[in-house]
Amino acid sequence: MPHDGREAAARDNAEWCAVVCASHGLTGRSDADAWSVPRRSPPWYPDAVTLRPGVDPDALLARIEKGPGASVKDSFADLDLSGHGFVVLFDAQWIHRPPTHGPPGTPLTRVTTPERLAAWAGAHGGGELFRPELLTSPGVRILAREDERGGIVGGAVVSGEGVHGVSNVFTRTADPLDVWQGVLATLPGVALVGYESGPDLPVALQAGFTPQAP
Repeated sequence: MPHDGREAAARDNAEWCAVVCASHGLTGRSDADAWSVPRRSPPWYPDAVTLRPGVDPDALLARIEKGPGASVKDSFADLDLSGHGFVVLFDAQWIHRPPTHGPPGTPLTRVTTPERLAAWAGAHGGGELFRPELLTSPGVRILAREDERGGIVGGAVVSGEGVHGVSNVFTRTADPLDVWQGVLATLPGVALVGYESGPDLPVALQAGFTPQAP
């Protein structure tokens, strides 16, 4: 992991955001400074993700659609956008888990059909955010924890190659730790990154992830 791991985690997360936006017909651009889309991103997704410390705020905001609803993922917690009308939505920690073999837990089930994706999205609460195009996107794995009747009670997304990013971890009736351990059991032997905050962070740490930086 370069430096404290933030660069790899931020880039992987930006690539996932790009995949989601592309599934909604939004083509982004990426350079050494940031990834961004020129029009408003789908709900819960940023219009830009910084990829290094010290990005110029004015140059970054010139790349996105201004106005209410604009959002930026400040990957290095060093952007002051208050003068442009922005407020902090939440703080989080980048997290990392090195490759391991034989982790505890039962692997999750991979979602492979549009019908199953719709059920997964309904359980997740994402509605129409998750589109069928994601099922054929290289490196994207949409994973579900199923009950004995095949109902979806939890899940996660793993994306990327080499270093893999974990996102959208959720539970309805499943144990949150079980879902995290299920991710590890599904993808043993690979490095995993992501970000978490609030009550979700301690669960990720309990699963063996370590905090990297804000």
